[in-house]
Amino acid sequence: MYFNQTGKVNTEQTLRLACERGKELGIDELVIASTTGDTAYKALEIFLGFRITVVTVHCGVKEPFKSVMADNIRKDLEAKGVKVISASHALSGVEKSIAKKYSGSLPVLLIADTLKLFGQGTKVAVEISVMAADSGALSGKDIVSIGGSVKGADTALILKPAHQSSFFDIKIREVVCKPGPC
Repeated sequence: MYFNQTGKVNTEQTLRLACERGKELGIDELVIASTTGDTAYKALEIFLGFRITVVTVHCGVKEPFKSVMADNIRKDLEAKGVKVISASHALSGVEKSIAKKYSGSLPVLLIADTLKLFGQGTKVAVEISVMAADSGALSGKDIVSIGGSVKGADTALILKPAHQSSFFDIKIREVVCKPGPC
């Protein structure tokens, strides 16, 4: 399915479509991007019976040494059985700092920008699958991976995850939904 616009307005439909497709395929693992926890809580309502991993941005992304997701939100999600991962972006991390300092493009940033050709949410869904895999949160089986454009969720992929060290083993099996050419 293609949405007419990007962003938060598509969150509920993205979650419902992705859950339905995951169940049809016998998938029981969800990886979802959630900066503040809002999208994670919506996923908890819909993805019943799934192992849920929430990937949030790394500490310091907005303010040095500060988490964007509040500690009480993280603890509450974990108490509900959700794994919460806070990690450096797999498709930028230190490379973004080097590119900024030395005014250049580097391979990982090129990969990120290539994925963005399919939409910001596609890049995020691939990236968080790597972050979750590297944290040890995944089984290695196919997953539902959900990302978005700034706030909320607007892209859902079915994919075979891989670690950073084997990035090109990732297989995007299906695009469940994403914004169309807006």
